[in-house]
Parts: sequence; structure tokens; C-alpha cells
Amino acid sequence: MTAGSRGDVAPFTGLGHGLVRTGHDVTLVTHGCFEPLVAGSGVGFHALPVDPRAELESARGQRLHRSVTGVGKIVRLVEMARALVGALTEDLIAAARHSDVLLLSGSLGPLGLAVAEGLSLPSIGVHLQPLSPTREFAPPVMGVRSWGPTVNRAAGTGVSLAVERVYADTVRTLRARLGLPPLGPLAAHRSREGRNWPVQHGFSPLVVPRPRDWRPGLDVSGYWWPHDRPDARLPDALRDFLNAGPPPAFVGLGSATVPDPGRLSTEVVRALRAAGLRGVIQRGWGGLHATGDDMITVGEVPHALLFPRVAAVVHHAGAGTTAAGLRAGVPAVPVPVQFDEGFWAARLVSLGVSPGGFTLRGLRADRLAAALVRATTEPAYRRRAQSLAERLRAEDGVAPVARALGRLGT
Repeated sequence: MTAGSRGDVAPFTGLGHGLVRTGHDVTLVTHGCFEPLVAGSGVGFHALPVDPRAELESARGQRLHRSVTGVGKIVRLVEMARALVGALTEDLIAAARHSDVLLLSGSLGPLGLAVAEGLSLPSIGVHLQPLSPTREFAPPVMGVRSWGPTVNRAAGTGVSLAVERVYADTVRTLRARLGLPPLGPLAAHRSREGRNWPVQHGFSPLVVPRPRDWRPGLDVSGYWWPHDRPDARLPDALRDFLNAGPPPAFVGLGSATVPDPGRLSTEVVRALRAAGLRGVIQRGWGGLHATGDDMITVGEVPHALLFPRVAAVVHHAGAGTTAAGLRAGVPAVPVPVQFDEGFWAARLVSLGVSPGGFTLRGLRADRLAAALVRATTEPAYRRRAQSLAERLRAEDGVAPVARALGRLGT
């Protein structure tokens, strides 16, 4: 069960497909617009209402751009989530009634846990970010690297409680409906932590080592690569473009929306040309575009097929796109837009596969061009990226989840 943008969904197609191959019957429960992502995977699908793209493009979603700090964006996101979460309840319950165990993403944790308890079902968290408090880094959603051990952990606890409160009204109603006693956000958090509720994290310990102060039950399994159909291929026009010249740079912001896509597209094209690079511009939810013989604009394409053929990737540093770039072994220039993206951008720099990045507000053609020149001409970045990619491809992120299910007897 998951909710959010494409990046909150795609990794679970790979996890689901891997679990199907181990003999499990798996259904992905998420927004109906993402049903095509499970095609050919053997994973079933149960649609949730709410179109996340429409919400981000609405007046309410556009208000996210008015916040210049991580805290401000989180406050606005909380307002949006609180207004929408009640619409998901009926379908979550309906899907759960046909299940033996619930795998719950971080975006639906408190609500999913209430459903699981009400229906007497075991559950496991499947998180794409390190959401649990730790002294080792600040909460990823804050976009800050560290405030020091004590404040880091306190802030992590505060964020966890804030997430509980997003769902508090809906959970209160749901618990009463399912015959459960009242349980406030703080008590729910303490209950989950006190019984060491199991959580598997879908990223590599090579990228984010398991924090040493995490409680038992919090494990880092490895990446869950999105499922691509065996017959998947790049569009003919894109393949022709790739074959017609030297490797281009990829530029895409995934599901992030931007206040002025025209201005941003112009800056990107100027930067690519100043760096002497051809460009593959992914339209994404932000509506980027480019024209000219040295540029091509594309829609959704499999990153696993495209990224190994580019010289560098410029992206918003979402968890999924960050993982795809690391898997391909190409240097990166992150342009984090919001939430956990600053965390992943900092990881790329610390791993030595990126010369650095900058925020969306700070993106200028000259700065992006300079970063791209470094990423594509200094061999150390590609060498480190390729070395890490070999190690990542050797990991099996599905196996730990399958073992966790085995411990539940499923």
C-alpha cells in the first residue's frame, strides 16, 4: 500500500514482482493512474482514488512553491495530505480484506497500521527513505544534512509525530469504525516503537548505512528496482537521437512541478550548449521542453535503458531517480526541489559521484554548465559511479523482505 507520486510507487512494482517470483500473491494498492506500471509484472492492482498530479497542479499544490524552507513546504504538504487522506480509507479497507499481510509505505504508515490492527492482519513497513529518528543525520524531509546528534534525533521524533497527526482525525474515525479503542498520535508512535514494528528500507547500505542507534526491527534491505517489461525499449526517435552523436546529458525533474517551466527550460538548454553537450530533456510533471537538433524532449522512458547511455544525469534527486542514476554508473548533478531530495543530493556528493548541485531557485545556466563540465570531463566521477554501480547490481533487495514475510509465517 502506497500513495504519492510516481517515485513513491515505481520501486514497489519491482519489489512486488520479486515477491511474485518467490511464490507470493501480490497486489499493489495505490492511485489508479499508476496501474500501467504493473503491466507484465505478475502483480495485481487495486486502485485508490485521488490523482496526485492533478493535486500538485491545483491551486493548493502550487502553494508549495511559495515556501522557500523545508519546514514551510512540509507545513503546506501536511495541509494537503490532511484534506485528502480520508478519501483513501474505503479502498484501503477493501483491499486489506482480501490480504494475509500488509506491506505499508511510509506515506500510508499510520493509516495502514490502523487498518491492519482492525482486521487482525500482520504488517511490515516498506520505506523508501530512512524515516526513523537517528543521531547520525537530520530527518531527510527537512532538507538539512545535520544539526548535531541530539537535535537530529529530537527532530526525527518530531517529524514522526507530525506524520501521525496528519492522519489523526481519519485514524480516530477508522479505529471507532473497526471497533478499536481510541489511540492518540503519541500513543500510536510509542506502541509501534515499543513492539519493534518491522520495517524494511528499500535503499542500499552502500548509499545509506544502517544507523547504529536504530532500534531492532529497522533493517536496510537494498534497492527495489522498478519493474520494466522484458520487451521494454526506448522510443525510436530517442534511440535514433542517441545513435546520432556522442552521449548526451539527461535532464529531468520527475514528478516535481515548477513555477516557471519555460524559464527553467531555457536555462537548461543554455547550460547544456555551454557545456558542449547534447541533451535529453524529460518533460515530467513540470513540463520541461527543448527544441533543436542537439536536443530531444521525451516523456516517461525506462531509466534502466536510458541512463547507461548518457554522459551525466541532472535530476531532482528523488529517491527513485537517484537510485536509477547510481545503478547506471553515471555522474550526477542534483537539483533538489523539496522534501527528502536535499538528503539524497548530499549523498551523491558524499559518494563522490557528483561535483555538487544546487536548489531549483539557484539554478542558472552558467552554474549548471560548470557542474556538467566537471561531471563529464573529470574521470574520477565516472570511475567512482561505475565502481558503486557494480556493487549495487550485485545486491538483492527483495530477499530480506521475503525473509521478513517468512518470519510472519506467510
